[in-house]
Amino acid sequence: MTIQQFIKKRKYLVWYVKNPEKLDNDAIVEAVLNYGNWDDVQKMLKILGIEKTAEIFRKKSKQKRCNYLPDIKNYFNLYFNKYAK
Repeated sequence: MTIQQFIKKRKYLVWYVKNPEKLDNDAIVEAVLNYGNWDDVQKMLKILGIEKTAEIFRKKSKQKRCNYLPDIKNYFNLYFNKYAK
């Protein structure tokens, strides 16, 4: 399963997008971490890998304008610091 197939099956995470399969990895990671449940996160990690997901998260969360919710940003910052290199 590709990440585009994964997000296409979970339109409830990106209800505001007309064609969810055309989203890039950055947008998909953001949507899953912000709005997905733990199973969604785990499935995404299996597809992208924890290292790639952590890289995307860290890159986006360090920008001045970031769309991660404050609690989500804090939690996954701690999570990826512990489990991803």
